[in-house]
Amino acid sequence: MITCSFEHGSTAFLRHVVADNLVLQGDRILLVKRSGKLSEGGKWALPGGFVDRNETVKQAAAREIMEETGYEVAEMTLFRIIDAPNRPAEDRQNIAFVHFCVARERTGAPDWESSDVQWFPLSALPDEREFAFDHYSTVRLYREFLAVRFELPVFR
Repeated sequence: MITCSFEHGSTAFLRHVVADNLVLQGDRILLVKRSGKLSEGGKWALPGGFVDRNETVKQAAAREIMEETGYEVAEMTLFRIIDAPNRPAEDRQNIAFVHFCVARERTGAPDWESSDVQWFPLSALPDEREFAFDHYSTVRLYREFLAVRFELPVFR
């Protein structure tokens, strides 16, 4: 939570905005293993992170993907918005804008936040217990979307 002071003297607790991303290549998804220095370290996650002060959510998504995986991406589509204040393993009450996109060229290297970066078939993911936060449920919802093609974005 962010404590914010306003001009008239009151304070409020605000929530962080993050961009999480399903990076796809055919029927495969790119996952990052979180560094042991991070919360939920050692678990698989969607590439993503905090939106910086002077960037859009879409710019943050592309930047975070590059930082954590080294991949450039294209065809970014807003998939879902997660605004539940009680998300699992979240002490900061993040609001996530989740995109899916297509991986293009790998032009960089993962930063310190990723101890591993791997492609997984959507049909052969690591066990749900090996995922950080609620990222497994997002991948599961994406697989449902592929089967049914419901209206986007999803608010849940």
